[in-house]
Amino acid sequence: MKPLPPQHDVSALAERIERFVRDIVVPYENDPRAHGEEHGPTDGLVDELRQQARAAGLLTPHILPDGSQLSQRDTATILKKSGLSILGPVALNTCAPEEGNMHLLGKVASPELKARFLKPLVEGRVRSAFFMTEPAEDDGAGSDPSMMKTTCRLDGNHWVIDGRKRFITGVKGASVGIVMAKSDAGACMFLVDLPDPAIRIERIIPTIDGSMPGGHAEIVIENLRVPAGQMLGAPGDGFRYAQVRLSPARLSHCMRWHGVATRAQEVASAYACRRTAFGKLLIEHEGVGFMLAENLIDLQQAALMIDWCADVLDAGSLGTVESSMTKVAVSEALSRVADRCVQVMGGSGLIAGTVVEQFYREIRAFRVYDGPSEVHKWSLAKKIKRDVLGGGRTGSAA
Repeated sequence: MKPLPPQHDVSALAERIERFVRDIVVPYENDPRAHGEEHGPTDGLVDELRQQARAAGLLTPHILPDGSQLSQRDTATILKKSGLSILGPVALNTCAPEEGNMHLLGKVASPELKARFLKPLVEGRVRSAFFMTEPAEDDGAGSDPSMMKTTCRLDGNHWVIDGRKRFITGVKGASVGIVMAKSDAGACMFLVDLPDPAIRIERIIPTIDGSMPGGHAEIVIENLRVPAGQMLGAPGDGFRYAQVRLSPARLSHCMRWHGVATRAQEVASAYACRRTAFGKLLIEHEGVGFMLAENLIDLQQAALMIDWCADVLDAGSLGTVESSMTKVAVSEALSRVADRCVQVMGGSGLIAGTVVEQFYREIRAFRVYDGPSEVHKWSLAKKIKRDVLGGGRTGSAA
């Protein structure tokens, strides 16, 4: 691995990001624009935060000046710091779906498509959306992408796409879209300019979380014409390219939400060390102190899982098994951390608008998106079956 330029010494970069998030970004958490009319921070606030990050030399810190990307291990170091505020990843341009989409385009897009679609994303001038999930009532794709109903057909030098999508994060206000559809040859992936009259937003879905710019939309795609040159790869490459994005995107979620849970622990610990009840500080009551101690254990174990999976990806593996294990372990651990923080703070932890209350809701949603725990466990169980039956092992005590 080539050495990083001096301005990208990862330890120093992480320290700068942490100072920026704590000093500059955290005060914005009380800005009314942080909770827009429908969902998440407004585009005006996103632009303002990114201007601050750009001025500090911290915008898109996981992408190097030559366009290459930091290792997953180094990305973990900085993304955990960016997550110390819900608004941190938005400000630094390390948020979903931008981070995952940039990773994918950096790996598989042609030079021409990179210049047109990736460059403005890296520069933080536009937002993006990834169109895969479909309505459950249509038996569309969710955790099982093979159920995809959205179709694409070749018409001259264009592909025509029709279908419905749901929970498409950030599409309202986005300029770049990655659309998945199925052809006779298999799944396909297209880059599209947004907005497009053929892509109609039916509604922004009210959800338990509220931190994503643009929210989660339900959309209809009718007769969307995409030039053939805007397909990523060849017909049928869609699922293979999705795998390129999948494991790193799962892992970067873990990185960011680790920062959120760390901040929740800080807030709850500070509360327990100043609030008194029954003649002593809350922290001195075993029931409270033990919860905060268990949080430290969960946070450390989650960090080790993240680093382990990052090392697997950095070694060149797709890491599908390891990322599934990490997604389950980290999302469940961080959910326990957030839940205990609410409990430690009692009524104060339930107040709408407090960071701990919001952190709890956001992390709870994390246990569902990018595959709920049950789907990942099912996938792991299938691997166990293959390993045992394929290897001829009977499971005897011997």
